[in-house]
Order: sequence, then C-alpha cells, then structure tokens
Amino acid sequence: MIRIDDLGLFIRSAALGSFTAAALEADLLPGQVAAAIKRLERELDVRLFARTTRSLRLTAEGEQYLPTAHAVLETLKQGKENLRGENATLRGVLQVTAPSDLGRNILLPWLTQFRRQHPELTLRFFLSDQMANLFRDPVDVAIRYGPNEDANYVALPLAPWNQRVLVASPEYVQRCGSPQTPDDLSKHPCLLYLQNGRVYDKWNLGGQTVQVSGPLFSDDADVVRRWSLEGEGIANKSWLDVSADIAAERLLVLLPDYPGEASPLSLVCPHRKQISPAVSQLYTWLRGQFSALERS
Repeated sequence: MIRIDDLGLFIRSAALGSFTAAALEADLLPGQVAAAIKRLERELDVRLFARTTRSLRLTAEGEQYLPTAHAVLETLKQGKENLRGENATLRGVLQVTAPSDLGRNILLPWLTQFRRQHPELTLRFFLSDQMANLFRDPVDVAIRYGPNEDANYVALPLAPWNQRVLVASPEYVQRCGSPQTPDDLSKHPCLLYLQNGRVYDKWNLGGQTVQVSGPLFSDDADVVRRWSLEGEGIANKSWLDVSADIAAERLLVLLPDYPGEASPLSLVCPHRKQISPAVSQLYTWLRGQFSALERS
C-alpha cells in the first residue's frame, strides 16, 4: 500500500533535486527519504529517479507520476479542509511568494496583520523577482504582476487597474532635467532590473516602445526603487510600488502624457481546488487592501 508520507517525500525530492535537501526540510535522515522512495518504487513497480553520486533527476516514469502524486495529496488536503467548513479557524501552513518591492513595502504589514487575525495559521513569506513554479516550488499562492498567460494557473484579480509609471526624484530632475518625449530617455540614465527573468530595458510609453540603458542594474526591483529615491536615474515602476513615494513627493511622475503599460496584479494558484479557506480569506483581505490604493 502506498504511504501518503512517501508521496510527500517524492514530491519534495523531485522539487529540490536531492534526498538530503528533502530530508533536511522534513527533519529526517537522508536514508529515511531514500527508503521512502524505494518503498514507493516497489509499490509502483517503476524507477522514479535516476541516481548518480552527484545528481538526482526524475525518470520518464517519475515525470509522468509526479502530477498524480500532487493531485492525490491535494485531494486529501481539500477533503480535510472541507470537513472544517469555511467558517472554521484557519490552521496549517500558508506559503506565499511575491515580488521583492511589493512584498517588502506593501504586503509585509498586511500579511502580518492577517496572520494576527488567524493566530493558529503559520505564514511563510518568500520574496523573489523570479517567477515561482507553483507546481514544483514550496508555495501555495503567488502575488504576480502582469496578465495571466498560463492556462494552467488560476489568477484572481487584486489590482486590475494598476499600471507602470515613469519616476525620478526631485533632486534628479533639478540636476538633469526631465524628458519631454519617450525618445529623450536615451539621454538619461535609466535604472534596470529583471522582469520574468529578462532585463527590463524596453519600456512601453504611450504605445511607443523605447530601448533604454543605464549604468545601474539589479536583480532586486526594490533596489531600483531606492536608487531612484537617491537621484541615480529614471525608473519605470509599478504604480503600487511607488505610490507612497509619489504621494510624499519623494518621487515625481515623468511624461504623464505617455502612460505606461498595464500591469495588473493578481493572486495566482495552480488550480481552483487549491483555493483553500486560508487562500480564499487571504484573497478577500488583500483585495480590500488594494482597493484603497486605487488611483483616483
């Protein structure tokens, strides 16, 4: 008979690419994880992993079985949550990932407050500007910018009205002037960062795409916001990331007649069956918080 714990260790070993890493995560010995995988392989009569002294990867059979293992555990989890009911106390672990800037400066206090309202809930908060793979990474939901172009995911809108804005500090504008058209950006240092794993150096302003460049680059979008506050150049940021700075006049909006591209914000999860009571209540909470930030 297949053990539920063995399925969980199989999924985590596949995601982490290591029995040792899966063992550390589960507070087990590596040998215990290896034994669990062997039991599962005996029950299925297939080899799930190709092992060498230096690497661990799924076999073709392992790749084929992985979605089934995910589905089994998710069905069991959903059944348990259904027994509790929508109004039951939120318990267990809720794992959320978000972009660095949004996560630190907006979501952090909101999620802290949400967790205080549900003291039996454990919250794990991961910040990264790299897009998480919700089928393999240890997260339940992701807060993401941009349209949902992956039919495998379910995207629930949080701030569909959000868009990008061009900003610089008053000190920078006083020192270097302000661009009058998008083409003028070629004369200014632009602050660059990664977007979906690529350097974001093609900016869409008023329907026109311009190639920009600059001497400063970071894989952390919050660093770019801080550089703009320090007067190091011009940034093209989500309105949500800089709205507080604009309101406090720490940053100025440039080229207001050339609006930036849409950047809707959504809560994303792999499947509607994974919208647990905790996810559902988190979504309702965040949607209310973001509505208060909508630009007039």
